[in-house]
Amino acid sequence: MIGIIDYGMGNLHSVTKALERLGHRCFLSEKPHELEKATQLILPGVGSFKDGMIELEKRQLDVFIKDWAEKGNPLLGICLGMQLLFEKSEENGLSNGLNLLPGHVTRFKEGAYKIPHMGWNRLTFNDPTHPILHDVPEGYVYFVHSYFVNAKERDVLVATADYGGEQVPAVVAKKSVWATQFHPEKSSEVGMRMLRNYVNQKGVATYE
Repeated sequence: MIGIIDYGMGNLHSVTKALERLGHRCFLSEKPHELEKATQLILPGVGSFKDGMIELEKRQLDVFIKDWAEKGNPLLGICLGMQLLFEKSEENGLSNGLNLLPGHVTRFKEGAYKIPHMGWNRLTFNDPTHPILHDVPEGYVYFVHSYFVNAKERDVLVATADYGGEQVPAVVAKKSVWATQFHPEKSSEVGMRMLRNYVNQKGVATYE
């Protein structure tokens, strides 16, 4: 059973419907003791980084998520959920994140391109052998974001997208923690194949 973390900032309906289309059962919860019964977790998100961390901490989900990931259990972050996995963000003042992945979140530079980065953009695969990209073409996916990740380690970058000359981290992964900056549930067949690859894992993710 797939648990979707509900902290009041996720696009829960579209994620839930996408999982149902893939034939997987899921449940929503904001309670750690319920979410710990899941086989896999999804951390979606829409909104600001600072508000997201406040809501996670309010529900003690920050501690739960870190403990879950450190045990090697599968976790997928989506959009804001991806950004929250990193060390910190400058959005609305400096805020600490979950610190599961190395790097920080910064705003696109004014004047270089339209902000937000919104609409369909093409992926470039950095690590085509990663399981999340199994049988996935380098197609277009749907982005909506004004901030992006500066990753400290290049090997966490599974796929990127060019936006005005900026190589935007689009898919990141480290061990059992996977994430997409775009919305896979809104990204047609390319995104749905990635979502399928995540939910079709069995038990603890072992990919290094």
